[in-house]
Amino acid sequence: MSTMHEIEAAIPQLPRAEVEKLRQWLDDYLEDQAELTDEVKAALDQSRREIAEGNFTVRQP
Repeated sequence: MSTMHEIEAAIPQLPRAEVEKLRQWLDDYLEDQAELTDEVKAALDQSRREIAEGNFTVRQP
């Protein structure tokens, strides 16, 4: 049996709270693995410039 199949079989045996923790861990892991492309860096730089210039809106809940 492959590791993936073992993981898939084990997840339904976990309590809901543990599955939620696993989901958060996976989200964090994938985010850490994501590449920061030049396009994303440029968008971040543009956003920082706009904020510094006061050109932004605040969303109220």
